[in-house]
This record gives sequence, C-alpha cells and structure tokens, in this order.
Amino acid sequence: MTRTVSKTSIDEALRKSDEFETILFITGIEEKKTIPHENAFLIKKRAPIVLKEILNHRVPVERVDVECAILLMRIPKNLEEALKVISEKYNGRIVSFEEGLIEGEEEDTLLVLTDKKLSSPIELKDIRGSILVPSRILEFYRDLTIDLPILLNKILPDWNEITIKLYDTAREYEKHIERLLLVMEDLDLGFIVSEGWDWDYPRPFMRVPVYKLKLLTWEDPKRIKFLLKGLEYKEYSRLVDIDIFVENKKISWTKIAKGFDSKFELAKAAREELNKLLSEKAKKRLYKMEAELFNSYSSGNS
Repeated sequence: MTRTVSKTSIDEALRKSDEFETILFITGIEEKKTIPHENAFLIKKRAPIVLKEILNHRVPVERVDVECAILLMRIPKNLEEALKVISEKYNGRIVSFEEGLIEGEEEDTLLVLTDKKLSSPIELKDIRGSILVPSRILEFYRDLTIDLPILLNKILPDWNEITIKLYDTAREYEKHIERLLLVMEDLDLGFIVSEGWDWDYPRPFMRVPVYKLKLLTWEDPKRIKFLLKGLEYKEYSRLVDIDIFVENKKISWTKIAKGFDSKFELAKAAREELNKLLSEKAKKRLYKMEAELFNSYSSGNS
C-alpha cells in the first residue's frame, strides 16, 4: 500500500467510514466464505483502487472476496414498518447487520436503517435494522429514489411535502444552491424528490427566475423556514431570498417571528441555531462559500 493503515474494530471502522470508502477484513485461507472478524482495516479509498494496489504491490493473498455493498438510510420513526414495507417491495430479507455481511454476495445490497442523522458518525448500536436486497447497489439506489414518495407515504403517513424557492438578484445561484443543499444534507432535513428552474411572478407582468426544490420531510415546515432564514442573511446583509410553500401557500416570516422584533433578529437566531447543529466540516464549507460570495459582491461593486 502507498500508506500505512491501522487495524481497528468493525464498530470503529463503521463509525469513521464515509461514502465510497473500503472496510477490509483479513481471514484465514481455510474460510470458504468471508466472515467478518473483530478486526478490520478502514481504507479511505474505493474498493477497486484498494484491490488494484493490493495486486500491484504483490501482497501475498490467496483469494479475494467482494462483500455486498452497504447503503445507509435514515428513517426517523416507524422503523418496524419501514423494514416490512421495503423488504416486501424489493424482495429483500430482514437480517441483522452481521448476518447481512456474512450472507450477502457481491451482487447484493445491504440496506441499513438508522434513526440517527446521517451526517453524524454511525456506530453498530445506531443500526435499527437491515435488509439484504438481491440487487446491485446502483440499480437498487435508482429504484429506491424513484419509489421514495410512495414508500414514505406508507411508512410515514404524516410527512410533509414542501416547496422551496430560491431567488437571487445578484444571480449567484450556483453558490446559493450549494449552500442550501449543504445545510439540508448535513441536517438531514428530508428527501429532495425534484429540483430545477422555474419562473415566479412577484408582480403582474414581471417574472423572475427561481430555483425550485420539492422536499419530503418529517420536520415541521415552520422549523424548515426558521433554519433556512439563517441562510438568507449574514449579520445585517441579505444574501438571497428563500421562500417556503406548503400546498401552494407561502409561509410568511411573521409566522415564526414570535419573540423577535425584526427579520434581522430572527435571522441572527436562525444562524446561531445552524452553527450549533451543523457539523464542523459543513460549517467550514459554508463559511468558505460565503467568503467567496462576499468577494464576488465586492468585485461586482468595484
């Protein structure tokens, strides 16, 4: 290998792993099937790259087995119902995490359910159930994404469908969309089922471009409105307009303004809440994007 990796426990490897990284188990030659042991190696690279480096460095291996891919999904409640609905839909088997690793083949996907925010470290104790699906991960992920609204309606009948519209007079849409998606993903606010460009009509005969997202969420829409208010302003500077709609009705900022004398106070409190909730990694990215925005505004005004 090009760098040293340390042996760790399965729990620690799972907790520290990220998307497209590899957990490697070393087993005895006599084992016909890879059975995960207590110890593992977490390698911060995709599996094909790890295998390439093993072969190119002539590591003395007798046999290589590829386990099923693991897909992690958050369901905040009704997890028993989620296991039942999803396993029936995709002809999967409800198994323990350990059973899934042992029985899963390279053509399978192990769907792991948790009620914990996905941007935070996930440990074995956070797993609430697993489903072994006889389908490759890319095919299963595509089908799961398409079927998500129907599945959620069965699993979480009280979820909310909201529309988010983003408008920027300075036309820095790309940066603002990135900020919005960063916060929504890091806080795990729900599932985005559609997004794209649209037109809005603030006044008769006046139309403006807006970026529109449809979100399925278990959060109170007013809670979403409050959190995203923290992205509209930075201190006393308005960065962008973000409007929230439920059943085509806009949620006014006054609906969440109790205890605040102005939009600025409300936005300040929302930003403080974001700072408490966001991961350190997400905060660094957010601050960097906003610094770039202010530099862009300064350059445009000079």
